[in-house]
Amino acid sequence: MRNGSVFCSLMAVLLLVAPASQANESSYESPLLRLAEVLGSIHYLRNLCGEETEAWRGKMEELLETEAPSPARREKLIASFNRGYRSFAGTYEKCTDQALSAIDHYMNEGARISTEIVQRYGN
Repeated sequence: MRNGSVFCSLMAVLLLVAPASQANESSYESPLLRLAEVLGSIHYLRNLCGEETEAWRGKMEELLETEAPSPARREKLIASFNRGYRSFAGTYEKCTDQALSAIDHYMNEGARISTEIVQRYGN
């Protein structure tokens, strides 16, 4: 899956970028929260469709390690991941064409958000 490798590559770059400074943390927060939600969605959907791995949860854990957020901010990021996961857990019980389409959509969105974060906030 081409988008999967692009997204993973961008996530790796994102994880190498130093966390946002306090000055731009508020503008950085929104895309980062959305990225966490996208990771949760992908984690659920890819496993539903046969991936059977913790890779996307692992990406979220790497993101948390890299960001080293305050407890309140960590809680918000985890809540976003869980919201993404639960939003599809309540919708799809088996892999369907729509679930596969959602995977493609979220892989593309995750790649776009990762690129934007690196371009806008990377050192």
